[in-house]
Amino acid sequence: MHSASAGMTLLLAAGACFAQTAPERPAYEAASVKLNISGSGGTDTDGTRGQIMIRNMTLHRLVELAYSVSPAQVVGPDWMENVRFDVTAKYPPDANAADRWLMLRALLEERFKLAVHRESREVQGYALVVAKGGFKLKPVEAGENDTDHAGGRVQTLTAKSTSIASLAGLAARYLGAVVIDKTGIDGVYDFQLRWTSDGENTDNADAPPLFPVAIQETLGLRLQAQKVPAEVIVVDHAERIPTEN
Repeated sequence: MHSASAGMTLLLAAGACFAQTAPERPAYEAASVKLNISGSGGTDTDGTRGQIMIRNMTLHRLVELAYSVSPAQVVGPDWMENVRFDVTAKYPPDANAADRWLMLRALLEERFKLAVHRESREVQGYALVVAKGGFKLKPVEAGENDTDHAGGRVQTLTAKSTSIASLAGLAARYLGAVVIDKTGIDGVYDFQLRWTSDGENTDNADAPPLFPVAIQETLGLRLQAQKVPAEVIVVDHAERIPTEN
């Protein structure tokens, strides 16, 4: 009897120790969420080290950011794509990017009572495949992966020691859609893509009008529209009006 009691005491102590050492979920130090009724269609994101300011953004887009997914990977009520909000938040200046998105996720759960679950579905997206004429690059020695994007009238993406799978991820970011790598190409590559962001005319003949065109002309790859498998964030519940700040 004494032995059983001692064992139970050890189990309870172990459980208490686990509860005490469980890591805390990252959270903003302070945050404000307000309804935006400006009627504007534009969205603006700005910030300084330790602070982020998001203006006129839909809850649908906020969920995309919080879970690092494309628009097609969020399923929820129609109003989530129409009602807009302003978010201002402060966080520790040394917080990494992954923790900052977890902070946004926690904020949405707190203020909008957001509840979601994940599903595997097929969504409209793109497959990155080899274009007619073949792949145009030669592999390089593996080194530190680095990508740099310069905006403006002509967009420029400079990539070093980058895999084609990573390129698919970059394409997903620019297109706002799921992109999967179906090239079967291994290794890493150095390349530079130049394109005009909206198909406008440009005096620079080296910059084709669209990102997908740049991929085909420079790399010998193309984006093929099709249904692709993806993890989808399904919104089970969200309040239309956020709780008080």
